[in-house]
Amino acid sequence: MSKPYEVAVYYFPQWHADPQNEQKYGEGWSEWRGLKLAKPRFPGHQQPKTPLWGDLDEADPAVSEKQINAAADHGITGFIYDWYWDMGSAKQGPFLHRALEEGYLQAANMNRLNFSLMWANHNEVTRERFEVMTDYIVEQYFAYPNYWSVNDGLYFSIYEMHTLIRGLGGIEETKEALESFREKTKAAGFGKLHLNAVEWGLQAEHRELIGDDPNLLIRKVGIDSVTSYVWFHNEASVEFPVIPFGRVAEEAKQLWSVFRDKFAVPYYPNATMGWDPSPRTDQTKNYTIGPYPDTVIYVDNTPAAFQKSLQQIKAFLDEGQTQPKILTIYAWNEWTEGGYLEPDTVHGMGYLEAIRNVFGHRPAE
Repeated sequence: MSKPYEVAVYYFPQWHADPQNEQKYGEGWSEWRGLKLAKPRFPGHQQPKTPLWGDLDEADPAVSEKQINAAADHGITGFIYDWYWDMGSAKQGPFLHRALEEGYLQAANMNRLNFSLMWANHNEVTRERFEVMTDYIVEQYFAYPNYWSVNDGLYFSIYEMHTLIRGLGGIEETKEALESFREKTKAAGFGKLHLNAVEWGLQAEHRELIGDDPNLLIRKVGIDSVTSYVWFHNEASVEFPVIPFGRVAEEAKQLWSVFRDKFAVPYYPNATMGWDPSPRTDQTKNYTIGPYPDTVIYVDNTPAAFQKSLQQIKAFLDEGQTQPKILTIYAWNEWTEGGYLEPDTVHGMGYLEAIRNVFGHRPAE
């Protein structure tokens, strides 16, 4: 059944024990530990963030069922799972996948939400490893009836186009690899792919790899749509340590039409709930500006301010120039970057209620 709006939320799956993390940080480690150690870095800084639901183990199907119901009850139509492969481990393969495979996909109510993947390809992969990875994706995920389809194609998003190109050896090699992915998807009986590129990987700073005109790359390799992951990727402010959320929201609003007109394929606008990666910094040092995670922090990102941005996105989509009417939201649970919709002890369910207020309640099917 088609929906008037697709509200797709990024899901960051590092809130469960993973063997690679345990080798590095110790038995049972998850990002909950880092969140608890966060400290205020300047007067009025709200840290640590405290989840209302406590330290959930997202690899537990019962936890996934709770998350799914909360999301669907507040108008969210799908999770886009940040998905990782070959993250520097001697044992190559998926990383942080238990939240999806043991949690969401085993949840009794998983059909209330669609799901899809955003490949967080922070590392380079060779063509050989790309083929192994895409075999895994086709076999493990595409058969599920609630894998998200956009314009009759299975949605697969690539976070860093420049990193993909570097690893595969060039644009022509990337074209061939993505054609192989399409062919194996079709051969397995799953029809078409819908390849999405995150706009971060198409920015001018990556022109050495992607070329001077991102649309030439988009056409060459067969990208079907573009979206953003987080507003911070376009943040040009020199202010530090904080910037008002409302100002960033207005800047993002101006960029939606810029990106819509810039790219040769549909651009799906992004809403960002917040940004504060200070929990990932060295808590023993002064907070000074530098490379990530020593960045500016958004303040005053109340549920009301977030709702205003959602209303602006809805108006943008209602102009009818972007079809289907899709938006992405950062993020369901990126607690240690300050972007989360899950309830906290300050605003409760306020951010989820903001989505429901704008896009409505999605009843159980």
